[in-house]
Amino acid sequence: MAYSKIENLDDWFPQSSAMYAGAVRLGVVVGGSLSKGLLVKLDRGQPIEELAVGRYVVVHGASGKRFFCMITDIALDNTNPAIQNSPPDMADAFLRDVYIGTTAYGLVSVAPMLSLDEENTEPKPVKTIPSHFMPVMNATVGDVNAVFGDEDAGHFNVGAPLELEQTQINLDLKRLVERSVGVFGKSGTGKSFLTRVLLAGVIARQQAVNLIFDMHNDYGWEVADERGPKAKGLAQLFPGRVTIITLDSESSRRRNARFDFEVKLGFDEIEPEDIAMLRATMNLSDAMIDAAYTMRKRWGRNWIRRLLQDEVDDFNDIVENTNIGGGTYSALQRRLQRFERWDFLSQETVSDSVDRIISLLVEQQKSVVLEFGRYGNELEAYILVANYLTRRIHRQYVEKVEKALGDAAHEPPQLLITIEEAHKFLDPAIANQTIFGIIARELRKYNVTLLVVDQRPSGIDEEVMSQIGTRVTALLDNDRDINAVLTGISGAQSLREVLARLDTRQQAIIMGHAVPMPVVVKTRNYDQAFYEAVTRGNYGTGGDDTTDRTRKRLGSGDKERRLR
Repeated sequence: MAYSKIENLDDWFPQSSAMYAGAVRLGVVVGGSLSKGLLVKLDRGQPIEELAVGRYVVVHGASGKRFFCMITDIALDNTNPAIQNSPPDMADAFLRDVYIGTTAYGLVSVAPMLSLDEENTEPKPVKTIPSHFMPVMNATVGDVNAVFGDEDAGHFNVGAPLELEQTQINLDLKRLVERSVGVFGKSGTGKSFLTRVLLAGVIARQQAVNLIFDMHNDYGWEVADERGPKAKGLAQLFPGRVTIITLDSESSRRRNARFDFEVKLGFDEIEPEDIAMLRATMNLSDAMIDAAYTMRKRWGRNWIRRLLQDEVDDFNDIVENTNIGGGTYSALQRRLQRFERWDFLSQETVSDSVDRIISLLVEQQKSVVLEFGRYGNELEAYILVANYLTRRIHRQYVEKVEKALGDAAHEPPQLLITIEEAHKFLDPAIANQTIFGIIARELRKYNVTLLVVDQRPSGIDEEVMSQIGTRVTALLDNDRDINAVLTGISGAQSLREVLARLDTRQQAIIMGHAVPMPVVVKTRNYDQAFYEAVTRGNYGTGGDDTTDRTRKRLGSGDKERRLR
């Protein structure tokens, strides 16, 4: 009897199940647990150097269940420890073939994230693990789309998963804005561009109006991009939906940024609560804060003006009739004198900026970008203005929501407030008292949430961090910052290595409310293709025909569901 020469075992034992179509086998499960993850022994022909942490794999269980997993660690192992002390001669091709994949092999740790049944493709939380020796395959386009679905009116493409750039990861924007959002990463990782992508999605899909405190003029108008030509601002992408206001009209005109009006605040509008937010940046003591409240109570709305005028009678009035000492009075006066250098502050109220901003947000339903111009380099000015406006806008939102009495038709639109240097507003020592801490803890109770941008998440109060629903994190290299970002995240330990090994540019891990599972993405290019996609509402293209090509690969028999 003649036998044909077959060298590949796959030819003897073909993969008959349709679930393997398009997938490449990586290895088999050899151990692990639900809490610590699975251990996968790589097949002999699988080059370990082609794998990377953050990549997706799928384990096919015996009962037809698929386990969607992320690679969290890669290791080298062997069956004989003595081989470490006396390694074989790899120059000998025969010895190499004998040892590689048998005595010495690759071992991969994977964390199960979701499971999909063969009959019901809707992803579910993982509550069990596959048995020994189940095959582990690379994730295909169909696997990814079964979890994240297609881009549509409520879902926005933010990038592609690692090693699968022909598909995309779509955020659920409604869930994104329902709770506060955090964008974290060390300096130089592209937080501003990543934030602009998220804001563009929210505005394009009209999921919320935005109030953006633009510290360094990064969001409203065009900004220099080190990778090429200037990048468009949100007001250029959505001229009918975004308006710019400014603290520094000279700076805005110099950059040709078309603004609606210039924000002016009067000394008589500033309250002690606004001064208290400057405790750390202006080195204000508790005695000085208490003095501010006392002066406001005794002198009324003009208390700052009278303090800065430095009249002898006013000094004597405070020292003799209150418990404020002369030293405290003088120290507070010296610190507040820097207000006189800020042109956006005037002796008397010129116009009600809060009412004008509320009109833009609520009545016209436009997003508002407040440019700080030259004042963006003065952290005290940024904190004062952001706190002043947010406290008053939040107060009006609370009144409007309560008057609506649950009637959605009369409620104000969802508001997303973007702040940079967030740890200055949400420091553990003050977070319980600040308006930003209050908003974070309220979730969506009064239709107001935060988008916080920061390079030091460890400086943000733990309780506030626990209320941040979606965390978009670029590279962090400080252990305290990594721990802070992973606080409250299921399987945090397995994600540490993934987070610490992101590329310095255009990579981020997204975790939380807006995605069904943690996902590492190569973020979309913020370029002409992106501009065209978001402005014409071209769902799923990302500037090309990605979705059409994806659907052809999936075939008519694949069901695409999204975890709700």
